[in-house]
This record gives sequence, C-alpha cells and structure tokens, in this order.
Amino acid sequence: MQVNRRSFLMGSAGAAAGLAFGAGSAIPAFAEDTSLRAMWWGSNDRAKRTLDVAKLYQSKTPGVTIVGESLSGDGYWTKLATQMAGRSIADIFQLEPGTISDYSKRGACLPLDEFVPSTLKVQSFGADMLKLTTIDGKLYGVGLGLNSFSMFFDTVEFEKAGIPLPTPDLTWDEYAKLAVELTKSSGKSGGPYAARYAYVFDAWLRQRGKSLFAKETVGLGFTADDATEWFDYWEKLRKAGGTVAADVQTLDQNTIDTNSLGVGKSVMGMAYSNQMVGYQLIIKNKLGITMLPREKKGGPSGHYYRPALIWSLGATTKNGEAAAKFIDFFVNDIEAGKILGVERGVPMSPTVREAILPHLNPTEQETVKYVNLLKDQVGEYPPPVPMGATQFDQRVLRPICDELAFERISPADAATRLVEEGKATLKG
Repeated sequence: MQVNRRSFLMGSAGAAAGLAFGAGSAIPAFAEDTSLRAMWWGSNDRAKRTLDVAKLYQSKTPGVTIVGESLSGDGYWTKLATQMAGRSIADIFQLEPGTISDYSKRGACLPLDEFVPSTLKVQSFGADMLKLTTIDGKLYGVGLGLNSFSMFFDTVEFEKAGIPLPTPDLTWDEYAKLAVELTKSSGKSGGPYAARYAYVFDAWLRQRGKSLFAKETVGLGFTADDATEWFDYWEKLRKAGGTVAADVQTLDQNTIDTNSLGVGKSVMGMAYSNQMVGYQLIIKNKLGITMLPREKKGGPSGHYYRPALIWSLGATTKNGEAAAKFIDFFVNDIEAGKILGVERGVPMSPTVREAILPHLNPTEQETVKYVNLLKDQVGEYPPPVPMGATQFDQRVLRPICDELAFERISPADAATRLVEEGKATLKG
C-alpha cells in the first residue's frame, strides 16, 4: 500500500500501512490484478485505522491492492478538484453530509444502486439511514457511522474552577456566562468563536424553526435579521472575553489539529461527536461531551442524526464492483469494525455495533452513550444540501466571520453580505 507523507508521520501507522511494500512486508506479494485508490482526510489516528482495515482486506482478498492517501482538510478538497478536472477521481473517496449532494450533482460520484444488495449489503442500516446518502433518488454513498453535533469540554479545567459540568439543557445565555467564567479561571479562552461554524449556525436556526438552507427550494433558510442576531451574539461574547481571539479562530479549518480546543487555546470546543476519539488522543485532560446549547430549556435541540462520514465511488472508476466490495467489507466486517471503533461514528450495521461495544475504550463508549442520549432529542434530517453549500461554508461564511471578528465589519453588514453572497453561491 502506498500512502502520502502525512501518513508516515505516525511512525507505527507507517509500518501498519506496509501492504505492498515488498521487502519487509508481512503480507504476501499478490499479483496486482486490481488496484484501488482510496482517498480520505482526517487525523493520524484515522489514517492508521483505515490503513489497518485495508491491510486486513488485502490479506483476505488476493489480487487486490489498495493504494491509500490521507490528506489534510484543505489539501483534500484541492486534490479532489484536480482529480475531477482530470477525470481521474480516486476509486473510493471520502465525503460528508455537507458535501455529498454537491459532489454527486457535479458528477464526481458513481451511483451505487446497481451494487445493492448483491455486493453492498446495507439493508440492515434501515431505509432512513440510506436516505441520508440518497440524492435525487440515487444512492451516492454509504454512511460510515452515525453522529451529531456536540460540545466537548476539558473536565479538569471545570473542576479547577469549581464550575459544574455543562448539561444537555444548557442554554445559549448560560453558555455565554460559562465561557466568560472559564476564561477568567483557566488562563485559556472559554470557547471558540463559533459564528463561523456552519453546522452550529444550522442547529441554532433549527432551534428557532428555521434552517441553514431552504427545505423546499434552492436557497437560504434564514434572513439577514437571523444572521444579525447570530453574529451579534458572538461579537458580544468575544468582546466579553468568552471566545478565542480572531487570529486564533481564523486558523481553524474544521479539523482536530486546528480547532481551538485541540490546540489548547480553549476549554470548550464544538465539533462532531465521532471526533471525540481524535481530540482525546491529543489532549491530556479528560474530555466530556454534551449537546450544543439551545435557545431555551425544554425547547428544540436543533440536533439530528447524520452519517459522520461517507465512502463514495469515483465516477471515473473502472473497478466499481471491486471498490463496492471493499466498502462492504469496511462497513460490515466485524474485525474491520473492531479496528475502526467509532472514530468515524457509531457503526451503521447493528451487528458490527453490538460486536464492537465490549472492545471500546472509555472515550469511545462515551460517544456511543452520546448518540444514544440524542435518541429523544433529534429532529427530522434535513434534505440534501444544494450545490454550492461547500463554497457557502468555506468561501462566504468563514471569511465574513473572520472580518467580523477582526472588527472590519459590523454584525448587520456581515449579515447582509452573508445573505447576498450566499444566495449567489447556491445552485439547483
């Protein structure tokens, strides 16, 4: 197996990746009848788990070689765009709920319907789970695990400050007071400048009966007044000292190693529940997990279940059947499930989920408990996001929020720009 330089930063993971290295490899040198390229982004821990599953698959599937590549968040999307332009998309590549609609409509993904159920045995996931990766009536991906939005927090810093741990019914007003208290007690910032997190804004809107994107048409599901209120909240909290500074937040690329909690700049962080495993690996103190704050106690949470991450097949693959078999192994094989744990979310397969539970470490068990906690709190899954959703997040929302945090623009003007530029970005 070949991996890029980032995977070799792990040391032990580099050794585990030695699937087709020849000398020194513990795996027989099978004839390379079929070579599959797999590409994903994520932490070193994710890379090691993925490579170990690929190693296991190769040991059981003579004649198949998996060529894996793990990239950083920014580098991943640049590489995918280059592959799309050159019509050389990886056979198997990773997407997420916010990008699968965009990329499937742009022709990057091969429909998987022809492989179900003969090769992809995903019926046990449930019809609703398959809807999460179905776009315009076609299945374009297989969810690798369930998760939802979440808030992580450093339990040791809470204990030092003598502050009770946050609970699932925490309100946004209570969160603001908590963040300021933690800043004063910890020497770190209380939390992130989360105005620029599209998924947190979406949850905030859903708590108010709205949404990030319109449900029935292509467009935004909120107004400039909604955005002004959102931006005003975070600006007031930043000025009160409850968030990290603008120069810290602008470095956040929605990855563990750039998040303010991950780099040790804040006590609390907002991310997806499956990422708790990765955060705990790089944070010394024990982490806790709970729901995002809500508008009012007893009110809607704004949460919904989502596939944490997704495997899709490249539209240009010449080995669709072989690639589909690898995905089936990834999501249905019990030994593979034990290797993967819940780093990409709680397994979709009930059989795998039950089999791995006794083998999970305490952090992994916490993520399973969290997903179960949400059972009575989640709302309806939103329709697939429109084309342009990725650009809206990365090229509209985040840059505007950065200008706001540096006080180059007012909340009202930022909101007006968000709506105008957002509408121009989204397409059918």
